[in-house]
Amino acid sequence: MDYGVVPGTEIPRYIDLGQCNNSISTVKIAAALADAFQCEVNELPVSIVLSWFEQKAVAILLGLFSLGIQDIRIGPKAPEFISPGVLDVLQETFGLKLITNAAEDMAMMLS
Repeated sequence: MDYGVVPGTEIPRYIDLGQCNNSISTVKIAAALADAFQCEVNELPVSIVLSWFEQKAVAILLGLFSLGIQDIRIGPKAPEFISPGVLDVLQETFGLKLITNAAEDMAMMLS
């Protein structure tokens, strides 16, 4: 499926950067783009979806939060250890979002 490019550039609108432990590459790319566009990482039209298939995803998520990265999507569902109250705090503080289905999530991220 072709999602096009960022208007005025040749940068693809969708880039799959691999598994959750590749998130450092995502952060490095986002930091370089923020530097090039003279803005903050969270001002970029970048979406991170972190899948919960292994326990290390928790450490990676906390690491991303510690770097100030916001609006991360997790799924396919919230981990069992995150209570509704904790989820509310993470959503309010960091803009954490739960994924729904691929079509809706892609439409939201590309809008």
